[in-house]
Amino acid sequence: MLLGTYEPKLDDKGRVILPAKFRDTLSGGIVLTRGQERCIYVFPRATFDELLTTVQSAPLTSKGARDYVRLLLSGASDEIPDKQARVTIPGQLREYAGLGRDLVVIGAGSRAEIWAADAWASYYSEKEQTFSDTEEEVIPGLF
Repeated sequence: MLLGTYEPKLDDKGRVILPAKFRDTLSGGIVLTRGQERCIYVFPRATFDELLTTVQSAPLTSKGARDYVRLLLSGASDEIPDKQARVTIPGQLREYAGLGRDLVVIGAGSRAEIWAADAWASYYSEKEQTFSDTEEEVIPGLF
């Protein structure tokens, strides 16, 4: 499980060092792709394969499903972290997420997310109060 918040730097070659606590989970290969809210999703390869099986089971006649799969997969890049646990973030994904040198990498359970530091700070400050004020079911039937 990927948990926590980390603040690595993006180097001049577009590489980021993965957080030490994520390395075992991500060492077998990862898939980087567009995330929602303009971040980059980082999936362990096996988790991405499961997600792909699920989304590809949607009916081809569903325009929403086709759109989602196109955007998810057209931005996807499979990578293997090097011996220093660095991974190169492709230019199109860096541009999509507005990444500069300062990053925030968060654990989101089955995936990690890479955010531009300023985008994460803005998102966090906007959503934290809503999180604190939650009084009803967020995920129906669960909590």
